[in-house]
Formats: sequence, structure tokens, C-alpha cells
Amino acid sequence: MIKIPQLIDIVGIKFDNTGKIYDYLANGLELKLGKWCIVEIDKGLECGYVAKPIQYVQKKPTKKPLRKVVRLANDQDGEQIKRNKEMGERAKNICEKKIRDRGLTMKLIKVKYTFDGNKAIFYFTSEGRIDFRDLVKDLASEFKTRIEMKQIGVRDEAKIIGGIGNCGLELCCINFLRDFDPVSIRMAKDQNLTLNPNKISGICGRLMCCLGYEHDIYLQAKTRLPKIGDILILNGEEGRVTSLDILNEIAYIEFPDGRTIKVASPYFKNGKWTKNDRKDINKDHKDGKDHQNIESEKYSY
Repeated sequence: MIKIPQLIDIVGIKFDNTGKIYDYLANGLELKLGKWCIVEIDKGLECGYVAKPIQYVQKKPTKKPLRKVVRLANDQDGEQIKRNKEMGERAKNICEKKIRDRGLTMKLIKVKYTFDGNKAIFYFTSEGRIDFRDLVKDLASEFKTRIEMKQIGVRDEAKIIGGIGNCGLELCCINFLRDFDPVSIRMAKDQNLTLNPNKISGICGRLMCCLGYEHDIYLQAKTRLPKIGDILILNGEEGRVTSLDILNEIAYIEFPDGRTIKVASPYFKNGKWTKNDRKDINKDHKDGKDHQNIESEKYSY
């Protein structure tokens, strides 16, 4: 007898535009993209919207059972969300005053109430650890609700506040980035970018996340090109690689008499010219085809 696997209906829920997508049991409800709904969270309820349509997947044993979508949101829920935002703004103003009074070295970014109002989450940044126990007591006494202090990084701060990047577009972390992948200065060097902090840093003060978008493409292209400083031979003449146009996969080679030619990557094999390639390069160079003779000009990238 064939055993039919049990299927469950999973829907992706987001709680704000910049947050992650969480899997929930659709609970048999008709949930279309963009629809707002009330879902279960730790010790309460929260309001989110459908960011990923319902999918039917095979039920698998998990350490932590999936929570359910309780119901679709209604007009009263919309009013509750509006009140929560107003309470969050008020709580932020009060908390900022208490932080100043206590002389705490922390920057309050945002205050968010859960949908049912049972908890207020205070997002803040700080360079080090902060002893905010007395501050939490003050806030609990003021707002009569559970208080959670959540320390975030400068990238998360930019994600919450928003802004415009160096490219003139809205920040990637607001539009589509859900997680922050590691970004290193090595990525900028591999792409021959100017190592000017103002050019390669985002508004958060960290290296721009977009440095990683094309990094793998640059690494692959560089495997088909020689390195800067390599000495290559063309018809018995030694030339030195002075610069690279990595995206176009072109190497600029300078000879002792001042001539500079550019050579495309198909003429290189493992960063060196082969004997057969030298003949083709020389012919194309004379005919003015793929390689351009550059007299008394210097190129910097």
C-alpha cells in the first residue's frame, strides 16, 4: 500500500518592508499576496502581510513547530496598528529623555509595540555594552508593559531609517536585501576601485553591500588575464602589463619605446600568450583590429 505524504500549507509573512520573511501555517485561510493578517508570535499576536504565496509542502518533523496565521486583518486591526505607531513615537521621545538624564552612551533608533500592545521593543545602537537595567525599570514603570531592549548594528540602523545611496537609488537593504553578507576591502581591490572611503562606503559608514554583487564575475575575469607587472613577449619584444580593464577583459601592455597596446582575454591562456596566439596578435595589431596602438597615452583604472 502506497503511503501518501501529508502536505501542509505554508505562507510567507513579513512584519515590515525591511524585515525577513517567516514561514507560517496558512491554517486553511485564503491568503493572497499583500493581504494583512494576524499571526502568532512569542507570548502574543502580531500583524503582518503575505510576502510569499501559499505553498503545499511535505510535512517534516521539526524541533520547533510552525506558528499559525490566526485570521485576516480587519478595519479595527488597522486602527490598532495606527495607535501602536503613535504610542511608539511617544515612547521614543520619553526614552530619549531618560537616556540623556542617565547619561547613557546609546542612540535610540526606534520603538515598536507588538500588535496586542503587550511588549514594547526599543532598538538602539551603541559602541559597547550598556548597563540599561535601571532604564528598563523606568520604562516598565512608565508604560506598564513588557520592555525589550534590542541592540542593533549601524547597518540595521540604516535599514530602519532608510536613505539614498551613492548611486542615487534607495538603499538596497530597504528594497531587497534581507541579510547582510560579509564585505571586505579585498572586494574593492579586486574590482580596481578607488580605495577612497567616501566612494566605497554607504551611509551606514561600512563598506557598501553592492561591492559583493559582481565580485565573483571580476574574479572569474581576472583568471583569463595576466597580472599587472607581468612581462610578456610579442615578436621578441618584452612588454609590461600596466593596467587592466577587467569587465571588458582587456590588458594594456606598454613597450620600452612608449607604445601601448590593448589585448583582449581570448589571446591569453592562463595569463600568458601561447606561440600560436602571438602570431594572431601581431597580425590583428597591424591590421588595426582587436588591438589598438596607443601612442604617448597613459591609462589608469
